[in-house]
Amino acid sequence: MNVFRILGDLSHLLAMILLLGKIWRSKCCTGISGKSQILFALVFTTRYLDLFTNFISIYNTVMKVVFLLCAYVTVYMIYGKFRKTFDSENDTFRLEFLLVPVIGLSFLENYSFTPLEILWTFSIYLESVAILPQLFMISKTGEAETITTHYLFFLGLYRALYLANWIRRYQTENFYDQIAVVSGVVQTIFYCDFFYLYVTKVLKGKKLSLPVPI
Repeated sequence: MNVFRILGDLSHLLAMILLLGKIWRSKCCTGISGKSQILFALVFTTRYLDLFTNFISIYNTVMKVVFLLCAYVTVYMIYGKFRKTFDSENDTFRLEFLLVPVIGLSFLENYSFTPLEILWTFSIYLESVAILPQLFMISKTGEAETITTHYLFFLGLYRALYLANWIRRYQTENFYDQIAVVSGVVQTIFYCDFFYLYVTKVLKGKKLSLPVPI
């Protein structure tokens, strides 16, 4: 554990709380991609199966349980409690375009050909692209609510802090996880354009808007 790992976890948790708070307060999930939230729930489910087999620390266990609960509560709010406000017409990203290659890559590139290891690898690869339906939805509608942009910012910040965590671990422990690092870099790249818009528009009090595709 180092400061970058802890800050990364807190940034990730804050992002999820911001999203849940936004849905609960407004009683509305317009502008939020349910498909991205399903993918994140799948990420946590396949990654944290070791809850039943491997105890690392109380902190680790608590964070895993909290992330799982937040993910599934979010999915429930979107497709259950507030489903009438869900913008299904704009949440149209084809999930099979992500799931099929990710599943294939998980079987081809992993550290050990065992069920738990393949599922863990699948979760790492899937997390790197799980935000794409949300970004696609924003590009399709041309705008995003301020609270949604805050959610995306802290989600991207979490990945950037984890990159710093891996660099620190390599320096202090000579530890290097190629699958996690490469996937994390890919995921961070997806956020780069959004970071620029967040700094130049949202932080200046402007609404994030994009040209709508013709």
